[in-house]
Amino acid sequence: MAILEHLEPGRVFRFFEQMCAIPHGSGNTAAISDWLVAFAKERALEVHQDALGNVIIIKDATPGYEHADAVIIQGHMDMVCDKAPDCTKDMTCEGLDLVVDGDTVYAKGTTLGGDDGIAVAMALAVLDDTSMQHPRVEAVFTVDEEIGLLGAAGLDVSPLKGRMLLNIDSEVEGIFTVSCAGGNMSRCTLPISREPFSGSYLSIKVGGLQGGHSGVEIDKGRGNANMLMGRLLYAISKKTEMRLISVNGGQKDNAIPFETTAVIAVQHAEAAREVCAEMEHHFQNEYRVTDSGVLVTVSEAAESMPLDAESTNRVLCLLTCAPNGIQAMSADIAGLVQTSLNLGVVKTSADKLEASFCVRSSVGSQKDMLVDRLRALAMQLGGTVEVFGDYPGWEYRPESKLRELMVEIFTEQYGHAPKVEAIHAGLECGMFADKLPGLDCISFGPDLTEIHTCRERMHIASVQRTWKLLTEILRRLQ
Repeated sequence: MAILEHLEPGRVFRFFEQMCAIPHGSGNTAAISDWLVAFAKERALEVHQDALGNVIIIKDATPGYEHADAVIIQGHMDMVCDKAPDCTKDMTCEGLDLVVDGDTVYAKGTTLGGDDGIAVAMALAVLDDTSMQHPRVEAVFTVDEEIGLLGAAGLDVSPLKGRMLLNIDSEVEGIFTVSCAGGNMSRCTLPISREPFSGSYLSIKVGGLQGGHSGVEIDKGRGNANMLMGRLLYAISKKTEMRLISVNGGQKDNAIPFETTAVIAVQHAEAAREVCAEMEHHFQNEYRVTDSGVLVTVSEAAESMPLDAESTNRVLCLLTCAPNGIQAMSADIAGLVQTSLNLGVVKTSADKLEASFCVRSSVGSQKDMLVDRLRALAMQLGGTVEVFGDYPGWEYRPESKLRELMVEIFTEQYGHAPKVEAIHAGLECGMFADKLPGLDCISFGPDLTEIHTCRERMHIASVQRTWKLLTEILRRLQ
């Protein structure tokens, strides 16, 4: 028995439920991709499927819309698979157990995949409806968005005629996203040498910070544990002769690190401890609002081979002088971070130190500028910088006919204007804007709460209103 069959809009929830019966976590999208192709063939629609599994389904314009510009409806088919500790479901081969709870839909014990299954369901509902009025519709379903926008990066856009794109991948109803940052992971590698040093061995930890997402929360003023450790180590080096043994902090380049540990050898341990106490006081004062729990702890460490003086100095220079945090604010959109970077991970091995930065900007030239700054610094320190996973930004368009139309329709339907904003994180829209010059694009969607967790909820009334908005947009693109 279908769980969502009584919900409206019927087509949207029917296709969403069918999708939920097919496992489609990131990296496991072959079955859902083939399901989309079968959907198109059953309706004699033009369909393209590439080697990655991306699918494009094209539906001709309805009578009266033959001369209207084509429109792209886009979303990703993969979902983040997470489940509660007591859930025994194998999400690689089992479908989801859907539950309707009041005005929400959730999956029992697992993520729901409303991000971005709702885009797939809405696009299929448009393609399936023979009574709806619309221009040529080009529905684009990408794979592996959640693990690096991989599908969008490899998509062949040659079948697409549209230069207007409706990306249904926002989780807050009433917000139209009109720009996003591009980014990459830039990894700086410094070679290091080691030699014996006679002194006291200490383990120092900077912790108690909040951390956070380096795109969404880079403007919160939170402390970066890796950068604070650099300050602390440099301060110690001014008071007593010191050799670094290791410094390790952070888990992901795109997360603001909340804890970093260093092991050092010093000539005067008491002087080092005094500096740690003093710097803890400074950190607590500087971050009393954003990171009131910041702490510096010191303990004795086992003796091991330190870096030599020259290697220690080079590492201290990198951790002290590397750019970090907000570098530029947008002149177009008040309050928007335009360019930033985050020293997310520092790792020390026997013969090298690696520092991984998440670089972000909605202006491509500024993203390139930050990579150049890191390369210039690394070169002076005898190191190198490698760039991984580079993806383009989506620059704000001062003039947008699609935005004007959507704001007008939203205001008519809701009685108030939507919030138009840009985000300092990556969206597939950046990939499409890079591949389709002149693209006019908006990202929107219904309310989805606690996505990527087993507490994820899709709000039914919000889906209904968003569907009404989408159908009216298509009707008025004449």
